[in-house]
Amino acid sequence: MKKLSRGFFVTMVLSILFLVAACADENGSGDEGGEGSGGGGAITLYSPETPDLSNELAAKYEELHGEKVNVHYAGTNVLVNQMMAEKGNPQADVWYGGGGILPFEAAVDKDIVTQYIPPSAEDWEVVEDGIKLKHEDGYYVGVEMFVLGFSYNTDLVTEEEAPKNWEDLLDPKWEGKIQFPNPAASGTSTLMVLSYMMENGEEEGWEYFQKLTDQANSIPDSGSAPTKAVAMGEAHIGIGFDFMAYEHQNNGETVDFVVPEKTPILVNPITLIKDGPNPEGGKDFMEFMLSEEAQDILASWAHIPINPDVESTTPLSVDSIKENAVDLDIDWVNENYDRIRNEWQTNIK
Repeated sequence: MKKLSRGFFVTMVLSILFLVAACADENGSGDEGGEGSGGGGAITLYSPETPDLSNELAAKYEELHGEKVNVHYAGTNVLVNQMMAEKGNPQADVWYGGGGILPFEAAVDKDIVTQYIPPSAEDWEVVEDGIKLKHEDGYYVGVEMFVLGFSYNTDLVTEEEAPKNWEDLLDPKWEGKIQFPNPAASGTSTLMVLSYMMENGEEEGWEYFQKLTDQANSIPDSGSAPTKAVAMGEAHIGIGFDFMAYEHQNNGETVDFVVPEKTPILVNPITLIKDGPNPEGGKDFMEFMLSEEAQDILASWAHIPINPDVESTTPLSVDSIKENAVDLDIDWVNENYDRIRNEWQTNIK
């Protein structure tokens, strides 16, 4: 009887330990992050932004809220395809960043994001000074500003010489000294093409970009590559977003930035993934991204903060750039994005 009792006791203990371990694993309390103060478990963030930046934001949220944030990094198109594949069983709660609003506009039609605007942004205008701050039906909200413009190497180009508008790039003195991203591959550059065509018409647009192509010494696929080329002295002028230039400048490299007289200025958004496993956590993280704590981090990475209580660390601020903004017809952009991207490959030699 003693042997039977002892064996029965051991079996019961092992069974209990197994059940406890299984429950712990199911609730995500292992290495992937456990349940936080909100009671909703870990938050999963999809982000194509710089991994160190995304991880710094996640760590600050964990510090303030005691809730684990798991960051999953990949390129924007990869993440969008992943969210499409996960429809019906989403694995993430919130998506931040993608080089501006265009991927988020497309995501609304793909039905992979859902409506939510954090309380601190509820009273914002949808469009202000030509800049779309949030989706008209509440599918995303901007957390920072990106300006499309010209980086230049200050060892090779003086401030006075640097181009001030898009037409200046066609000056013969820049022949063989310019780089810009390939519009067939880079969303940053597709935006440049669409913006010019909205202002000047498609026929004039194709003529302009053929001339600009003739000026270039390279047209890389990466949106950040032209700015890197400027920093390395491989190009005098590079087309890209402002923060790319200021990141190099902050690293001690001889790079500066020009905001063209009229240019696309976009918010970089955050959105709630449809039917994500922890929607309340996702909503809390979205609100956090507009807080001073998160905006201070974005500013430290040379991004233009959207929160008026946070000072920019670059010469650019929301107030200083708004007069340069082109009033983008987002519906036209969405309707023509893929077509213009495809036509680039056949129209430009």
